[in-house]
Amino acid sequence: MAGEVTVRLPDGSARTLPAGSTAADLASAIGRRLAADALAAEVDGELVDLRRVLPDGATVSIVTPASDQGRAVLRHSTAHVLAQAVTALWPGAEYAIGPAITDGFYYDFDLPGGARFTDADLERIEAEMRRIVGEDQPFVREELAIHDALSMFAGQAYKREIIAGVAQQGEPGFGAEAAGDVAPGATTVSIYRNSDAFVDLCLGPHVPSTGRLGHFKLQRVAGAYWRGDDKRPQLQRVYGTAWESAKALEEHLHRLEEAERRDHRRLGADLDLFSFPPEIGSGLAVFHPKGGLMRRLMEDYSRQRHEAGGYEFVYSPHITKSDLFETSGHLDWFADGMFPPMELDEGQRYYLKPMNCPFHIMIFKSRQRSYRELPLRFFEFGTVYRYEKSGVVHGLTRVRGLTQDDAHIFCAREQMAGELESTLTFVLDLLRDYGLDDFYLELSTKPPGKAVGTDEEWEEATTTLRTVAESMDLDLVLDEGGGAFYGPKISVQVRDAIGRSWQLSTVQLDFQLPQRFAMEYVGADNARHRPIMIHRALFGTVERFFAILLEHYAGAMPTWLSPLQVVVLPVRDDHDAYARHVAATCAAAGLRAEVDPASEPLGARIRRHRMQKVPYVLVVGDDDVPAGTVGVNRRGTKDPDKGVFLDVVVAAVAAEVAAHGLPERGGDVAVVR
Repeated sequence: MAGEVTVRLPDGSARTLPAGSTAADLASAIGRRLAADALAAEVDGELVDLRRVLPDGATVSIVTPASDQGRAVLRHSTAHVLAQAVTALWPGAEYAIGPAITDGFYYDFDLPGGARFTDADLERIEAEMRRIVGEDQPFVREELAIHDALSMFAGQAYKREIIAGVAQQGEPGFGAEAAGDVAPGATTVSIYRNSDAFVDLCLGPHVPSTGRLGHFKLQRVAGAYWRGDDKRPQLQRVYGTAWESAKALEEHLHRLEEAERRDHRRLGADLDLFSFPPEIGSGLAVFHPKGGLMRRLMEDYSRQRHEAGGYEFVYSPHITKSDLFETSGHLDWFADGMFPPMELDEGQRYYLKPMNCPFHIMIFKSRQRSYRELPLRFFEFGTVYRYEKSGVVHGLTRVRGLTQDDAHIFCAREQMAGELESTLTFVLDLLRDYGLDDFYLELSTKPPGKAVGTDEEWEEATTTLRTVAESMDLDLVLDEGGGAFYGPKISVQVRDAIGRSWQLSTVQLDFQLPQRFAMEYVGADNARHRPIMIHRALFGTVERFFAILLEHYAGAMPTWLSPLQVVVLPVRDDHDAYARHVAATCAAAGLRAEVDPASEPLGARIRRHRMQKVPYVLVVGDDDVPAGTVGVNRRGTKDPDKGVFLDVVVAAVAAEVAAHGLPERGGDVAVVR
């Protein structure tokens, strides 16, 4: 009907509204509660302001605060208020970009006269932001021609550079599009005003007014090079977080406190597990005796499971001639992540290896292979080297020397789906053995412009991986364009004890490297066939997995992984002989135990070993020596269990080790006989 528009809602229903109606009008027509809650709208897949007029036939959904889209709008709007506050407090300040990011936002600034932010300044800025929020200033969008925008931002060099990039190239340039400043290929730019004194270059959308904000916290200041180029000016980046409610903000801040308490770098120092000596180099870790023991225990159990799973162990060198990586394609597609070459043997270039896969291919090609040998499963704890930029090196989670628990499976095409399914099942089961059990899967597809092979090969590989992933009865999300240059992959994403997601295991399906290396096997028909290759890293890297486990358990590792499982404390010197007997009994049962003699007060010794997160602290005194008992201080409990027979303790702890258990879960240890 003339003068009306009909739009479709996410549930498939339709709504008819007067022509010229906005997304806000639609929210009001649906209900008062939704109208009050609405922040923005999605119209035919595009996020827009509530003031956007709706076209006839559009599919529309209303964006509310407690959604991922709603939080992104809240955070981007809060970033604008941050910039407004800074320019009010520091007249002449230049502001660059300010996007929403995971759990928060940031904005980059260049303060006049080389001024620097201090921690006290964050409080001032936050107070000014709350004043702006209290004024409930409306966010108003305008469209400007390029020359008008350049004039408007005459005093803002970074905004002018973004706008000029659009005018000259039709592209926003690094950072601008990511920050939501301009659209690629634009001939005009959009701006937002939320006061007469402040205007920002932005694609939007934003909340209707600043009064919809308020549950935010500024967190820290960091340096950031303009456009990520260390030859450009270094700006000051103010980070913050914003949420839809005071409760959500409080919960997030609590998670951050918990994450800081669990930081593996701090725990590594406190528990004397590893370090990064500057004399060795950035991103290169050394493991101390206790950390080395934990790592060996992790690796040994993995080796046992791989051996039982039909894997064969191989080893490969740390360097190779450049030819190997030229054939594999790594020098074409991965050279930026490799250390520079060494020239030896009259100019022959050698590289530190960034991957193990070409070496395993060489083992396959060392002799003629038969279909009867397939599938072949090669496994190696192979140390590789990647030149990570200094700005992204981070503890054990991002290092330059890393050990992959790398497996490569070579199989016939008809074995491909079955091998993928058994590999993924093996991966998930083994991760559960380390105490991780909250998973979802991510499917990464062909990276545009950075891949080898035909579309048909990629489609077959991607479809096969998707089918296998869907059979695992786990949530599956799509990572469009995130595959390796030679094939798509499934990543196992695990949530830790405080709800953070980590990418762990990867399973990649590869049709390309077998072709590039001319790999063959002799089939049952006596003809030569090309194998399919499956790349699989279970831990991802040993170092990163070590860090994730350390943070997941907050350093209180399962008893089987604890460097010291039992410590025995005699109350006085005359209990030393019995304490040594207790430790020897534990050791005879395969437990790692030691005696801490009575050279200082008992309470101080108990506190020290609790700080070191020892699973079991056994105290022996006058009553225990003749009775053959101990007092049990189990990690995670406040009150000890006294008079527990030694054989009961030893049997219970040994059972806990065998079950990969935690003392916090309790058990028969506390039973007094």
